[in-house]
Amino acid sequence: MSPVYESSIAPSRAMKVHAAIGAAVGWFALVLQYVLMIRPAIAEGTALGTTVRFFSYFTILTNLLVAMAYTAMLLPRGETRRVYTRPSILTGIALSIALVAIAYSILLRSTWNPQGWDLVADHLLHDVAPLLFVAFWVLWVPKHGLTASYVWRWALYPIAFFTYAIVQARVTGWYPYPFLDAGELGYSAVVRNALVILALFLAAGFAMVAGGRRFGRD
Repeated sequence: MSPVYESSIAPSRAMKVHAAIGAAVGWFALVLQYVLMIRPAIAEGTALGTTVRFFSYFTILTNLLVAMAYTAMLLPRGETRRVYTRPSILTGIALSIALVAIAYSILLRSTWNPQGWDLVADHLLHDVAPLLFVAFWVLWVPKHGLTASYVWRWALYPIAFFTYAIVQARVTGWYPYPFLDAGELGYSAVVRNALVILALFLAAGFAMVAGGRRFGRD
């Protein structure tokens, strides 16, 4: 790992403006989605289970990382800001939120037709937030020090999520995404789907490394 790429960056004023906009969008989207899920759950007496499920979506977890990274940019100096302003962390988050947008568009967008506030939350979490953070990475995150070895470390996140999703589904019978539904598809199909998504993640990661090193801002 590159020592340079593990060093924190000092956010400029322009970076902080971008971060403030992104944080506002991100936190609003997360709170909105939670409210949309929890209101009917309270009426049905399933608030706790719904809250656990809310934090069991890759989309929610990754958007939470994005919002936390933006917020860290706006904090005074401290451990949280130091961790979240490391280029290696920011790049890994950018790759993960890009996967959210790509996987959703390919696998899930056509499976439902949200309306009203559901549509607003859907676009913010799957389109606007990914676009804003990838743009943040392109514009502001240094690319020198990027190496292919980082991609394998970033891949631990989706692998950990997949493992969690399967383990909790064995206990609860609930799957966060239809392509992970082993009860419906069988475990061989679910593992195959997960490997395809992981391959997409790795391909996007290697492309970011190659493109960042060649065209990126240092």
